[in-house]
Amino acid sequence: PLIERSAGISSLSVHDVFGKSLTLNMLQHYYDGDRDKFDALFGDLYIGKHPTDDRNSYLVLYLNFSGITGELHNYRSGLDAHCGITFENFCKIYAEYLPQDTLEGLCAAKGAVEQLDFLYQVCERAGQKIYLFIDEYDHFTNAILSDADSLRRYTEETHKEGYLRAFLQGKSRDLFQYQALFITGVSPVTMDDLTSGFNIGTNYSLSSKFNQMMGFTEARYAKCWLI
Repeated sequence: PLIERSAGISSLSVHDVFGKSLTLNMLQHYYDGDRDKFDALFGDLYIGKHPTDDRNSYLVLYLNFSGITGELHNYRSGLDAHCGITFENFCKIYAEYLPQDTLEGLCAAKGAVEQLDFLYQVCERAGQKIYLFIDEYDHFTNAILSDADSLRRYTEETHKEGYLRAFLQGKSRDLFQYQALFITGVSPVTMDDLTSGFNIGTNYSLSSKFNQMMGFTEARYAKCWLI
């Protein structure tokens, strides 16, 4: 279980259409606390018959930034809207594991940053572990142009007190305080900027085992260049 032996924060940067989202979907179902679903999906497979220690032990929170509208300078409302809906759904799915007033408290919090802080604290007090999955985390910053104004906005969002940086690090939590966090994107550059080096987590981008699992093999890459 390479992921479970890591520092709790895992990242994977692979080009589009090479299976990042499908991989996250598989991991969500594997680590989600629903044992019946686990048996139905993995029961007949090797991993189902030889499960790791952490399977079925998390409340899974999945965010996909690729579906959020807006560019780097105006994405905040889109991020708030996406997270608000996702967080509310999270509270309803895991209602039996959380305090009764969790959804009410979530709705009272304003914006994605405060709401994620709230969920983190509630789950910690309830003795529950969150596995946070973020797909296409660099969706906004990949749209950066080469002009000076875009570069300035990028620096503000990733190096100063930008909303995207605040979302990942929060007020009462830090990126590295999550029990488990798996992030995917196209490039590791933004992760390096957002986390001041990202020298604690594990980057699986150059792991042949992970690449082959998603079908990103040398043979396939060579074939793409020939087309």
